[in-house]
Amino acid sequence: MNNFPHKQKGVALILVLWVTVLLTVIAASFSLSARTEGVQAKIVFDTTKARYLAEAGLHRAVYELRNPDPDSRWVADGRVYKMEFGDAEIEIQITDETGKIDINLASDELLVGLFASLGMSDDDAMMFTERVIDWRDSDNIKGFSGAEDDDYEAEGFKYGAKDALFDTVPELQQVMGVTYDMYRQLEKAITVYSGSRNINIAFAPQQALMALEGVEREDAQLFIEERELIERGDQLPVLGEGSTAPSRGGGVAFSIKAKATLSNSHWASLDATIRLGGTVSGRPFRIMRWRDNEHM
Repeated sequence: MNNFPHKQKGVALILVLWVTVLLTVIAASFSLSARTEGVQAKIVFDTTKARYLAEAGLHRAVYELRNPDPDSRWVADGRVYKMEFGDAEIEIQITDETGKIDINLASDELLVGLFASLGMSDDDAMMFTERVIDWRDSDNIKGFSGAEDDDYEAEGFKYGAKDALFDTVPELQQVMGVTYDMYRQLEKAITVYSGSRNINIAFAPQQALMALEGVEREDAQLFIEERELIERGDQLPVLGEGSTAPSRGGGVAFSIKAKATLSNSHWASLDATIRLGGTVSGRPFRIMRWRDNEHM
């Protein structure tokens, strides 16, 4: 009896099974790939949506800063304002740059206080102050414990003291001895946009307040808590050993942080510095600095 036809049928059945398995694997892979791409597309969409909502928060902040009614105008002292926009919540913080320490113009005393607020000794605070001054002044005359080109070269740097003003706040990290950790602690307290040798305590963040003589961390924290409770136009609370401000005043440059969180917890944030005033294109402000997706 010839079994050859039966063998052919068996081989054909095996081939059919293998083809079926192969097609199933291909279909499953395609399904998984489509699902993954769908999830990725949803994430991109949500992130993009949140990003533009955060930008809407920045424009809302500018609108409130230009509010002609001083009683309802938002206060630029770093307090948090919240707004609902569709299914998202937007948190907005505004800080007047006059409340920060301008590293281009700040007095020696204020810079010493700034570095001392990190917990270092007075001698070290003076050293970093003189290095900042040697960086920003136009001469190559070294301060007593400062640093000029020869000192940078001796420490292996491929550059020397700039002998010109700081262009940006992150540039402080290029000053000899300033670590990234130091910079991160000081970043919120410093600026290059205030144009003042001193700070306006009506808008100053905690680290900037601690640069003032006799002001400890607890004093600064208490002052900020009390400052946020008073109405615009009221007398500011007393800081530390009696420092106060005659009025809120303020400048035209502001740091704005906006974070938009969707109902599904996806979020995006931005951190920008703007200067109020019309531009050639007709915008009511100019962007001086921009950074996306920084944690608030």
